[in-house]
Formats: sequence, structure tokens, C-alpha cells
Amino acid sequence: MTKFAFEYGEGLMEAELPDTTDVFIPGETVQDPPVLEDIIETTRQSILNPIGMDPIAKQVTKGSKVVIVFPDRVKGGFQETSHRKVSIPIIIEECLKAGVEKKDIQLICSNGLHRKNTREEIKRILGEKTFNEFWWSNQIKNHDSENWDNLVDLGRDEMGNPVIMNKEVYEADLAVLIGHVLGNPYGGYSGGYKHCATGITHWRSIASHHVPHVMHRDDFTPVNNHSLMRSKFDSIGQYMEKCMQKTFFTCDAVLDTYQRQIAIFTGYAKEIQPLSWEIANKRTYVPWAEKKYDVVVFGMPQSFHYGNGMGTNPILMLQAISAQIIRHKRILSDHCVVICSSICNGYFHDEEFPSYRSVYDLFQKDYHNTLPDLEKYGEYMAMNKEYTDKYRFNFGYHPYHAFSMISCGHIAEKHCSAIYIVGAYEPGYARSMGMKTRASFEEALKDAEKYVGANPNILALPKAFKTASVHLGMRKGDF
Repeated sequence: MTKFAFEYGEGLMEAELPDTTDVFIPGETVQDPPVLEDIIETTRQSILNPIGMDPIAKQVTKGSKVVIVFPDRVKGGFQETSHRKVSIPIIIEECLKAGVEKKDIQLICSNGLHRKNTREEIKRILGEKTFNEFWWSNQIKNHDSENWDNLVDLGRDEMGNPVIMNKEVYEADLAVLIGHVLGNPYGGYSGGYKHCATGITHWRSIASHHVPHVMHRDDFTPVNNHSLMRSKFDSIGQYMEKCMQKTFFTCDAVLDTYQRQIAIFTGYAKEIQPLSWEIANKRTYVPWAEKKYDVVVFGMPQSFHYGNGMGTNPILMLQAISAQIIRHKRILSDHCVVICSSICNGYFHDEEFPSYRSVYDLFQKDYHNTLPDLEKYGEYMAMNKEYTDKYRFNFGYHPYHAFSMISCGHIAEKHCSAIYIVGAYEPGYARSMGMKTRASFEEALKDAEKYVGANPNILALPKAFKTASVHLGMRKGDF
């Protein structure tokens, strides 16, 4: 037997697994492509030579209004050479050189339905210099998807998706998107048109793609770059450009496991998306496995990705497990079992996720046998003023966010024979979401024999939620 340690609350939980267990750790088991040697200069040259559109110097002049849209804290890192901290000052510098007045530059955090970022978080994202130059004059703000004074309804795009977007971005003479191309279970990659389609829109726009009839399709799992969801992102973003009568000036960084830049692509999103994906695919889609795995084992910290409580809030726990299934389904057997450690202590973090407890309670009664049964309540919850006020003014996630999570959460149930949570303080929360509970990894593995037999192929994924995941495939398979 071999000893492992998996994330568990704020610490680790040990497991003894058979010596035949295979291990994959992003960035370690298979090395990422090399990071850029001169991040600042490479970024500058990319911005000065955009693909498929004119450089900034030819797009703006004195009197031009510029809006720079940047992602929230969930992705991108906080290091001094992070993509946001490097690219935004260069873009500002180019705008000022072209005659744009500083007062006409606005920075907007594209938090979408995520909770708004606090002042200290914005400072960590942008760095002290940019923050101090623009925050105190009210030139940095979070997108507010419920503020109709700063939204514009553009009707429906060619696919029939509602398109409601940030008004300041819509009216800008130059609309800049600062994005990250990083593996994402929702449509293959972040960045590109996914950025504007989710980050500066309204819940009704997001309800056109983060829903069961889109997420439960065969083209969604395993993850790929050509799903219906991805088509919707592209359609919404390109329709925005059509209505604005200009294209986004997009500056996307391909990132590695530790949020460092592998490559930079700037220009017309429709043209740079496939170019950035070509590089990102080398890091993200990893043809590694020699066999299909019957059991996948990992651990869940209390705080990751969406925030503190993601590893204990029962809806988000199941969504996080589903994300691993979406990423790695190509190498999992049809009867696969998940074993995951979580303290599962009933901590919803109601301040940060205000609507989640209500959605969870609905799932426990009134004929709700599977998570998709809850979809009909999306509009009601999204219109709940108590919850939308907490999103707008109290740093809570938008109430509709829970529905995008339950659509994802069902995928684990759909593709797994069983899901075990080990080490739960209050195991009833896991059981109420359709998961099994055991005290230890060893007990769960023993019980799983009824699904996978006595000698299953086991894959261990330490650091599954502490690093940027890859999408695993068969060594001889095709993505």
C-alpha cells in the first residue's frame, strides 16, 4: 500500500491506496510548456501589433472613452507579473500617448454573477500603482448585472440568446477585454468571447447557456472547445460587437498551472481564440493515460475557486466534483466511482452565497428527485430582492449563480456509479445531495468494490483544487 495526503478543510487527510494507484499532478507529472522569458516586453509587442484590427494608436484620440474590462479574483493570479498587472498599464500608456485623457479611462471588473470584489481584492488584482491612480476617482468598479442604469438590452442574437450587457462597455470608443486562456469545464477555456458573454452580462443572458439542456448534452462532457455552450459564448460576444459597431480589443494570456503566462495574443477575438487555443491545448489537453480508471480519488479544501465555503457548501461540493468528471471523462470507465475527502460541516457561507441554502432546501422536498428538477425556480430566485441586494451591496453571489452550479452538479450523478465523501463532520449534507459517506478513504474503497470489483484501476489527483487543472485523455486517443 502507498500513503497519500489529500486536501481536507484547512489541512490534509491521509489515505492508504494500493501500490498500483496512478498519480497525476498538473505541472508536475507532465511539465507545462515554458513560461515567457520576458513577460512585459512580449505583452507590449502583442498589444502594439494586434491581430485582425488596428493598434490602439489608430483607434483613439483626445475625447475617446476607453473601458478596460478585467477578470475577477477567481482566475489569473496576484503575482507582480500577472497578466492583469502587466497588460493594463501598457494599454493605459498607449491610450494616453494617443491623446486619451486619464479621466476618460474606466476599469470594470467582469465579475458577472460572481460576488463583487472588495477594495482590497481589486488592489491585489491590479497592483498598487494602477489601483491608486484610478480607484479614488471612481474609475474602477465592479460590473453590476442588476443595475439597469448601466445595462443595455440588445435583444436576441442569431441563436436566440438574450444579450444584455454593461452600458459603459457598449458606449465606449475602445472596449478592451483582458482575458485568461485557462482550461475550463464550461466550454473548454476561459478568455475569448466567454469573458464578455459571462462577465459583463445579465442573468438572463447567462440562463441561455448555463442550463441543463446545454450542459447535459454529449458535447459538453467530456470538455471540449466546440460545444453548444461555446457556440453560444461566441454568438453572444459577436452580437455585442455587431451592435456596438466595433470589435473588442482583446488581450488574452495563455496561462500555466501557476497562472504564469505561456503566450500572449491580442486583437480581434474571433481570430485570436483559435490561435490561443492551439498553444493552450499543449498544456491543457494531456494525452497521458494508458488505461481507463474505475476509481478517481482527490480531496477538497474548504476554500478554493469561488471562495471560502466552496468545499463545504453541498451544492458547490457536487459542482466541484462534476468539474473533475467533465475534465477527465475520457479516461474514466463507464462505471467509475469518485472518492473525495471533505469536512462537509454544513458551512454554506451564507454571507458569500446567500441564495444557496434556499436552493438546497428546495431540493430536499416537493418532488425534487434530481437537481435539474429545480431549474423552474431560476427566475423566481433571480428576482428575489433580498438576494439581489446582497449581490449588489453586500458582496454576495447573485442568486442565479446557484442554478448554473446545480446544472453542473448533476453531471457527476449522470456519469458516476457512486460518489463518496469521506471524513464528513455532518454527513447528512452529502447524503442529501445523492452522495455516499464513509469515515475514511479505505472504507470507501472497500465499499466501492460492489461497483468496480476487487482490483480497480485507481487514479489519485492530489492538489486537484489547489492547481489549475488539465483535461486528461488517453495516450493513444484523440481529443
